[in-house]
Amino acid sequence: MKIGGIQKTSLIDYPNKVCAVFFASGCNFRCPYCYNPKLVFNKTKLIDEKYINKFLEERKNYLDAILLSGGEITAKPDFIEFVRKIKKYGYLVGIETNGSNPDAIKKLIDNELVDFIAMDLKSDLETYYMAAGVKVEKEKIKKSVELIKDSDIDYEFRTTVVPGLFDEKTAIEIGELLKGSKRYVLQQFNNEEDMINKSFKRKKPYTVDKLKKFKKILENYIDEVKISGI
Repeated sequence: MKIGGIQKTSLIDYPNKVCAVFFASGCNFRCPYCYNPKLVFNKTKLIDEKYINKFLEERKNYLDAILLSGGEITAKPDFIEFVRKIKKYGYLVGIETNGSNPDAIKKLIDNELVDFIAMDLKSDLETYYMAAGVKVEKEKIKKSVELIKDSDIDYEFRTTVVPGLFDEKTAIEIGELLKGSKRYVLQQFNNEEDMINKSFKRKKPYTVDKLKKFKKILENYIDEVKISGI
């Protein structure tokens, strides 16, 4: 498994649990505002498997969960077996995914291998390619949304609110797509990090008041809407 980084402890990435975050190297999307370009382009030094096994063994009495992030974790051919290994140590497992691989998500859910899913929904389906930076199979995104919504596991959907890629119309379209979902998070855009498209550093994040307006729109469709990063 190509793991390009580990955050040893986090109190915020897995709801109500103490977790470590494993970052998979490599991604099939090229989101222009992504602040992990080294991970996306496989330019991080990979962590040795022996170190990962030792970490999982030694931390199992101190951590509740392992959150698998990226990059895109579901794009890895040995992803499912890696999750099985983590489960054998007794951890809860969460994943952060772009939803491009609904078959992997279904397999995780059907085999009770995942306890929490955070799906990063890039935009409304019409303009998805702009936020993802590549051509996207919209039906796969829709299928992933439905699989997650219909599951019995904990989940949330998230969108980074980037000026020029997200507005009131986007909020309405996403609301329609996620109607009936239990949790959605609006993530404030951060223009201070390195990004795939350096021109995005010139974009000014929306004001808090503007984010609250988006939140109010989305509350017509979704049970709980939160704002993070402010």
